[in-house]
Amino acid sequence: MTSLYEPRDSADIARLIADYPLAWLVSGRFNASPLPLIAECDASGAVAALFGHCALRNALVGDFRADPRGLILFNGPAAYVPTSLLSKPDWAPTWNYAVLRFTVEVEFVGDETREAIERLVAKMESGVWSTASLGARYEKMLDQIIAFRAHVRTVEHSFKLGQDESPQGFAEIVSGHPDRALAAWMEGQAKR
Repeated sequence: MTSLYEPRDSADIARLIADYPLAWLVSGRFNASPLPLIAECDASGAVAALFGHCALRNALVGDFRADPRGLILFNGPAAYVPTSLLSKPDWAPTWNYAVLRFTVEVEFVGDETREAIERLVAKMESGVWSTASLGARYEKMLDQIIAFRAHVRTVEHSFKLGQDESPQGFAEIVSGHPDRALAAWMEGQAKR
């Protein structure tokens, strides 16, 4: 059964992760950390794994070594939509948002720790800064970090971005909402 709040396609899921890479990684023991992650997609464009790193002293390391199952939660664009944006007097306020929930199995890949950091730096810094500027400190940092790949087992998503609004109401929200990132995501989901 298709939900009203489906993304247009799997590329939207990967794009949300690229635009909002900080996610909560949660173990079965309910330890959790916000960590930036990079989506790894299969040939069809679906997110197959999430690649990242964390400190070896993080409680998640012990948790996932004992039981690799966990959750990853992404919050994308989100904002309150007040009644003042719409001309319809009986319209009720709401929240618009895009969120993802992955069940995963975490695999530690210590031999990929440098790659995990370099890929994240390349994505976030766009060539402005590199780890080379850390000098000898970089090697010491690497000794305290471990890379992981969270293999996706299931994904749930809700892209509640105005699909249930009338065309006029949708246009009023998009044109008047102060959160322009949310408005852009709404427009992107409307173009089907």
